[in-house]
Amino acid sequence: MRIISGKLKGRRLKAPKNLPVRPTTDMAKEGLFNVLNNTYYFDSIAVIDLFSGTGNIAYEFASRGTKNIYAIDANYNCIRYIYNTSKELELEINTYKSDVYKFLEKTNLKADIIFADPPYDFTSEKFIEIIDLVMTNKLLNNGGTLIIEHSKHTDLSKHHKHTYNKRYGGNVFSFFELSEDQS
Repeated sequence: MRIISGKLKGRRLKAPKNLPVRPTTDMAKEGLFNVLNNTYYFDSIAVIDLFSGTGNIAYEFASRGTKNIYAIDANYNCIRYIYNTSKELELEINTYKSDVYKFLEKTNLKADIIFADPPYDFTSEKFIEIIDLVMTNKLLNNGGTLIIEHSKHTDLSKHHKHTYNKRYGGNVFSFFELSEDQS
């Protein structure tokens, strides 16, 4: 896993083999951040990284100057790895060991970007539940975006909050936004 840009550009990280993860590919991550770079000033946003795994996406935001980053994962070893790596790299990443659905039901945090990378074998209902919890609980700031990474075999475009998709190989990023009148 490699950090694509920012103060740690080119830095390679090696996660333990026993973590139950599928890190976002460099190609997909670079494409995603090219899109985000045209919309956000990374040093002035808050980010919630759901199903954080190795912390791949959180490190990328932190390397680009984001200070308010929250990495959530249910796996203790993933959270421990993110916590230790962020301390080693002197990155400001807050870690929470929690079931993502319980976290979304209870949190008071709001973010400009909420990124979710759940297992690709999730049912459509599990993906939709993430979208609905984020939107119903108003966890996005004005102008905020929920991004869900999934395989090309999953279609989330029918959800009424869906705005567009970006596809990179077998990876798809679906974007969802709260409309202005609902924030």
